[in-house]
Amino acid sequence: MPGGDKQRPVWLRFSGIGIEFAAAVIGCSLVGYWVDRHYGCRPWGVVVGAGVGLIGGTYNFVRESMSAFKQAQREDEEHRTRK
Repeated sequence: MPGGDKQRPVWLRFSGIGIEFAAAVIGCSLVGYWVDRHYGCRPWGVVVGAGVGLIGGTYNFVRESMSAFKQAQREDEEHRTRK
């Protein structure tokens, strides 16, 4: 996204990452809850759903963190070349 992240404050970007993480865990847990109720396999649907949500949320967190790190390196390099 050219220029898209520069317009957003840093705190907003990081709060979005946290919200995505929570949404992944909650969403997958709810799907697991539905599976438990529908197929009667308590508590494995919720356990597997929460696990999948944690893995997916962690993947997104690491991906966004690496993107922010690379952007910070680019900005730091630009700042050094301006001096």
